[in-house]
Amino acid sequence: MSELSVTVDTASAVPVYEQLRRQVSTLVATGALGAGDRLPAARALAADLGLALGTVQRAYRELETAGVVASRRRTGTVVTATAPPVEDDVRWAAEGFVERALQAGMDEEDVLDVVRGALARARSRAPLTASSRRAPAR
Repeated sequence: MSELSVTVDTASAVPVYEQLRRQVSTLVATGALGAGDRLPAARALAADLGLALGTVQRAYRELETAGVVASRRRTGTVVTATAPPVEDDVRWAAEGFVERALQAGMDEEDVLDVVRGALARARSRAPLTASSRRAPAR
């Protein structure tokens, strides 16, 4: 079993369960956690991080729904053979960005302008690929 090394920032605008979900997804996607690796029991992880049990259980449920882990009575929560697609993490990051921007008082057009600017800067630094040649979505 690989060691699960996660941290949480309770002052962050990102909910703690989401911080845990993202970190575990990243550890799986990068290979730091592999198929069959067991995650700590939710109760033990909650105690280690000083969190409510329900917070860790929610993160584990979302990981299971995404197919990153599977929970079983006798074996606990284990990483599945399939790593989560990168697009899933990108979607979660985008949702977090949008939530934070709206909480900061930005309207939808301002949020879209920020994303368009980031895309323009990224395209100017990156070589043109087939996926970057698509027409912009409206």
